[in-house]
Order: sequence, then structure tokens, then C-alpha cells
Amino acid sequence: MKLTIALLSAAVAVSSAQPHRHAHQHLHEKKRDMVDVDAATEVVYVLNGHAISESEVQEGLKNGTLVLANNGALSSASSPAWTPSSTVAPTTYAAPSTTETPTTSAVPTTTSSSSVYTPPPSSTWTPSSAAFQEAVHTPIASSSASSSSSGATGLTAAFPDGEVDCSDFPSDYGAIPVSWLGLGGWVGVQKPGAGSSLLAGLTNILTVTAGGSCTEGAYCSYACPPGYQKSQWPTTQGSTGQSVGGLLCKNGKLQLTNPDLSTSLCIKGAEQVTIQVQNKLSQNVAVCRTDYPGTESETVPVNTNPGETQELACPNAADYYHWQGASTSAQYYVNPAGVSVEDACQWGSPANPWGNYAPMNVGVGYSNGAAWLSIFQNSPTTDVKQKFTVEIVGDNLSGTCKYSNGQYCSGANYDQCSSTTGCTVSLESGTATFVFSD
Repeated sequence: MKLTIALLSAAVAVSSAQPHRHAHQHLHEKKRDMVDVDAATEVVYVLNGHAISESEVQEGLKNGTLVLANNGALSSASSPAWTPSSTVAPTTYAAPSTTETPTTSAVPTTTSSSSVYTPPPSSTWTPSSAAFQEAVHTPIASSSASSSSSGATGLTAAFPDGEVDCSDFPSDYGAIPVSWLGLGGWVGVQKPGAGSSLLAGLTNILTVTAGGSCTEGAYCSYACPPGYQKSQWPTTQGSTGQSVGGLLCKNGKLQLTNPDLSTSLCIKGAEQVTIQVQNKLSQNVAVCRTDYPGTESETVPVNTNPGETQELACPNAADYYHWQGASTSAQYYVNPAGVSVEDACQWGSPANPWGNYAPMNVGVGYSNGAAWLSIFQNSPTTDVKQKFTVEIVGDNLSGTCKYSNGQYCSGANYDQCSSTTGCTVSLESGTATFVFSD
């Protein structure tokens, strides 16, 4: 994750100041501080809109977390560079993964609770591997309500930074309210605790559960309509690798956390490709994207009714979220046919094969001049198999990938199969579709 720190100095007599992993560990805002400066010569240090003290800067220079850039600005010391493979898919492009089970304290049981988090190791992603592996999840109680993942308005409108009340969900600016989570429409609310700093990272992050809301000091994450993804997350992330995303509630108002990427709340993914899901079944199929960066729970809904085709947002590695210097992708949970989007797109229970216990994941991401698309088992969370067929089709695909009757198959005649290892294809341009069929 690359941080940027700008060093702003005042003019001679007048000074002014103004005041961003794909780990899927399921646990679980550009803060714009206005800095008043007297009309006198004064140096103000700013980190992406955050005023920081001279002592913090000096500490960063001393411990190596800050370096002096060529242009006279300060920047954080870089994480190890991401070097894509020259022959196959990016070697570190897939979400960092883990197989350990989150500690029970990571899943809140009250209005808010600390999220205990162990940073996942790096993972690799090659076309023959089951990419985008996910951590085991500990469920929380589900709720039943009804809503829709469509009908967004104001998708291209610039969000009025610092003007909308934190109690008002920003549905007029492209965000889709997800009412069944009980968070006032938000798909996740995280509140860092005392001890958080711009240099050391966010600590004691509380994950708010149903019945909570977007309150002062919280980062409030939101869903976007099919084909779009959220644009906002703070540069400063969790001190031990947690991801944090959404708008910041500051002084009672919602503030942008990543305006350099976009001032619109929802953005498209890679422009070079179009990725879709098509439902040829007689029942709906709920496809749920991980809220990432954010709470990392499968709460972003895309519902496909019989006969429908919906677009999936495909993050471009060049400009979307980076975790500790590594590019990230999107992961979607494909639930059994007939499960409502309200039941599917939230924490589930081992008693039912949906939610984080859905039998199948698909991975989507654009990097190295191509989109990389995968189908794989939601392992090690569950060994339950999807009952319908899923095939990736398109005119310009490199490779083949199909799931049917418990087998993930590739090869020219789908003759290379495995019951455990998923399959991956790439697409340089055009359209690819995950087709659900009997």
C-alpha cells in the first residue's frame, strides 16, 4: 500500500493549508481536516488531506517510514514492489489468502466489537490454480428483509464532500442501500479506536453490527449497482493489515476518503473488458461481492433473476485498491439457485449453504493487459458443491473454464478436470460471461 505525504510550506507572509490487500479475511475515510493557519510564516505538514504534526514527521523520517521524494515532498517508504510474471498471470495479483479461522472475538455480537485480525500471507495466482481463496468465516445472526440491488441514481454526480449528514444514506449519489443488514443502508461500518494515527495505522477497529449506524469517527462502506464498485477508502489502513473502506463521518457530515480516484461514489471497473453473469435457470441466483476494502464480508449484492444478465465490476489493478503494495481483485460468492439476495448477501451459518457458506466463488480482476476470471470451490469454508453448471464464455477467451457435476474443467474439450482445483481464463478485450445453466 503506497501512502503519499505532501509537505506544504507557507508563502513569505501568508500561509494556507488544505488540509488510500486483497486479503479476504472476513472479520469484521479520507478524512478532511480543515487546518486554521494564522497569517504568518508557518509550515504545515499534510498527509492526503490530513494535517500531521512535525513530531510525527520527524518520527517517520527517523524510523524509515517516511522518505524525502525528489520533488521535495514527503512520501512513505514503499512496500516491496509488485512484479507481475512475464509469462503468465501476475504472480502476486490474487487476494492474499489464509486458511486459519478468525478468532471468535472477530465477529461482533454487540453493537460494536473489536476485530482481532492476523494479517494473511501473500498468495499466488496462475491460470491453472484456484485463485482468490477465502478465509473461513464465523457467522453472525442473519436477518430477513427485502430490498433490491438496482435503481441507483446520481451515478455520475460528484459527491458534495462534507455536506451530507452522516444519518443520511447517500442514495442520491449512486450508492445502493442494503436494508437487510440493519445498518441504515450501509454494507459495513468500522470505527477505529484510540491510538490510531496516520503513520502507525488504524487500531482497535470496531465492526458495527445490526442496529448500529454511521456515527462520528466511523468509516461507512456502501454498495454500488451491478457493474460499478465503490471508489472510497482511506489511505491509512489497519495497523496490522486490516482493510478499511467507505466514507468518513466527521463533524456529523460524510466526507470523501479517496477523492483523487473519484469524487463520484461509484465507478466502473476496467474499461477494456465487460464481465457479466447470465442466469438461464428457472430461479434467481444471488451473487455477492466481498466488501473490500472494508469489513470483508459478502454484503454487496448482485441479484440475477431467471433470464437476466447482470454486469460484474472488474477492478483494474492499476488504479484500484492496493494491499501492502499488492494489487487486488474482486471476489463474488455464487449462492445456490433460489436463495434470496437478502439471505445470501450477509453472514450465514454452516446449517445452510449460502452467505459465506456459499459453495462457489468467482474471481474477477484486470491486470497485465488482460482480465483474469476464475471459478473455484469456496474452500476451506465448505465442501458443498454447487448444483448447477457455471461456464465462462466469450469470443476472445484464452483458455476454457467450466464447472459441472462437481468438477472444475478446462482444456479444449473440457477433459482436464478436478473436483477441488478451480479453473481460470483470461480476456484481453471484449465480453466474457459467467453462464448459469442446468
